[in-house]
Amino acid sequence: QRLKQQTGTDINSDNGDDSHRIAPSPVVHVRGLCESVVEADLVEALEKFGTICYVMMMPFKRQALVEFEGVESADKCVACGTKEAVYIAGQQAFFNYSTSKRITRPTNSDNPNSGNKVLLLSIQNPLYPITTEVLYTVCNPIGNVLRIVIFKRNGIQAMSVQSAQKAKAALNGADIYAGCCTLKIEYARPTRLNVIRNDNDSWDYTKPYLARRERGKGRQRQAILGEHPSAYSDNGYGPHCPLLPLPGNNRYKMSSHDIPEVVAYPLPQTSSYLGHSSSSVAMVSGLHPTKMNCTRIFNLFCLYGNIEKVKFMKSVPGTALVEMGDEYAVDRAITHLNSIKVFGKRLNVCVSKQHAVIPSQVFELEDGTSSYKDFAMTRNNRFTSAGQASKNIIQPPSCVLHFYNVPPCVTEDELQRLCTEHDVPGFIKFKVFDAKPSSKTISGLLEFDTKTNAVEVLTVLNHYQIRIPNGSNPYTLKLCFSTSSHL
Repeated sequence: QRLKQQTGTDINSDNGDDSHRIAPSPVVHVRGLCESVVEADLVEALEKFGTICYVMMMPFKRQALVEFEGVESADKCVACGTKEAVYIAGQQAFFNYSTSKRITRPTNSDNPNSGNKVLLLSIQNPLYPITTEVLYTVCNPIGNVLRIVIFKRNGIQAMSVQSAQKAKAALNGADIYAGCCTLKIEYARPTRLNVIRNDNDSWDYTKPYLARRERGKGRQRQAILGEHPSAYSDNGYGPHCPLLPLPGNNRYKMSSHDIPEVVAYPLPQTSSYLGHSSSSVAMVSGLHPTKMNCTRIFNLFCLYGNIEKVKFMKSVPGTALVEMGDEYAVDRAITHLNSIKVFGKRLNVCVSKQHAVIPSQVFELEDGTSSYKDFAMTRNNRFTSAGQASKNIIQPPSCVLHFYNVPPCVTEDELQRLCTEHDVPGFIKFKVFDAKPSSKTISGLLEFDTKTNAVEVLTVLNHYQIRIPNGSNPYTLKLCFSTSSHL
């Protein structure tokens, strides 16, 4: 309720439509943020409008409050957001004045004797990966490190320590590695680093129970679908293995009241890929220069495992690195997507020698989007729990797509028009499944002339936001390959 009073708008709304006019205020309400955004992303994007005094994130709402030093700066921010797109962490954000003239600070944050405990570290010439572990090793001997957040652009790092003054004096200008990776340290604007999980990019040392991701080389996480089928034969896969038990120590394992302790895993008829991936990063080449971007790669590869990061390689045009949830997801992607044709070009999917995607050399693709995108926190990942994973059928590309999460008012003609508007092939047959009268969504099948047509439609329209008249939130169109060969 307090957040709603400060924002003056519906905090459950992510679109750019403001329900009413609000008087100018130094505090700006920001909406439409990506799920992985941190305070530093807002400061980096908005400090061009004026000095920022305070930032308050709204966890899980994809929103934030930003307090400028003066109302003139807030005016510039809101006016600019009205006239043109303003991007924060690669995603367009929307702005309006807050009804509050000042953001409510946490207890004792206004105490002048409390001191600023947040340092901003700029890593100059970062030739080697900079992780939370590296920064902790460097900084903790000087002062007790509480939290670290690494910003994913320009090699800039941020950390929170208890002895900020001592750390700044001791480490400013120091080398992390001999002859490279020099630290430049300054005080950050007063803020509190929000860490939602412990991994290579962020870590809260006061909350060791936060979910961890892999650290260092090799896989240390349990694969959500259990172990890979045990054998590969000369013809591709070995004996058919329809059910894979979840490991007994799997952190996603649920009780018998939720789902059976098995996950359906239909295997393809043949496979040209023999062997097992030693990395959770796939390298994809043969990408169309104007029609493929990070989001479209995600739309296609997310059918075979969670996607962490996607990065196009500047030095190798038409090639991207895809960091997936584990190496078994890479196995599945290679098995099903290697050698398929997308937009007239044949994809080559193989295992990368890298064990993580490092967001360096970010540039603009031909379609105007960023060459790097982090998908670790997106709700569109489909393997984040055992219950969710059990609903996915690992299926090779086919000419029939299964669609779901579509509003009941959407017709066959409207779906056909959606294909036309996005310059992808239309379907030749349509089938909608019977739904309960109380159901809020519908699902069904779309058949296309060729498998290639179906792949291109899924690549472009998977996770498309369908808006309906008078609807508060859009519906996310979900697509996957069907087990049916035809309708």
